[in-house]
Amino acid sequence: MTAHPVTIDIWSDVMCPWCVIGARQLDTALAGLHGEVSATIRYHPFELNPDMPAEGEDQRAHIMRKYGRTADQAADGRERLRAAGAAAGYAFDYTGPGDPPPAMMWNTRDAHKLLVMALRDHGAAVQVRLKHALFDAHFQARRNVSQPAVLADIAESVGIDRATALAAIADEELDAIVTAGEQQAWDWNISGVPAMIVNGKYLIPGAQDPATYANLLRRVVARESAAQM
Repeated sequence: MTAHPVTIDIWSDVMCPWCVIGARQLDTALAGLHGEVSATIRYHPFELNPDMPAEGEDQRAHIMRKYGRTADQAADGRERLRAAGAAAGYAFDYTGPGDPPPAMMWNTRDAHKLLVMALRDHGAAVQVRLKHALFDAHFQARRNVSQPAVLADIAESVGIDRATALAAIADEELDAIVTAGEQQAWDWNISGVPAMIVNGKYLIPGAQDPATYANLLRRVVARESAAQM
């Protein structure tokens, strides 16, 4: 049996906890589909907070301000996320040295430029590794992923030359590609992330459980196989 090739385009933001949960759930689904589906995953830009200032914003304060939640509601939401992350095999706990720094929200424009460059110049597999490294740097190490030096560190960790990463961050052409990628999301009526589009046709919104991803991918494969007969 030959695995059916699919391309999964994912609009996502590094600041989005449901995006890392969805990515882990998708990985679990694909592992269960080994031999049935062969997936190429590509990440595309979506800034949840494009106007986030350089100094960032405290995560709890941001949630309360943006979504109109009380401190108790924000705390309850964090616990639900921790539980969902644990179920997906991802811990949001701090893993860095010393006492944990404040959990912050950062501007992700430069991170998206780096991700665009990684896909264009190094391929989908390297881009996926970079995306997961950015997730870990933000959620687990609590690093400031809006800083070029931090982004260069993360790029180096997945085999991208530091000077190449810093050049990408300063590249106006890559900035324009980020803008175009975000416009493409709006053209698809994507207003929240994660959002996955399979083979350029089939939209899967939100972070789903592995069984849902697996079932949807099997349906795509069955539909395309039937169309080829």
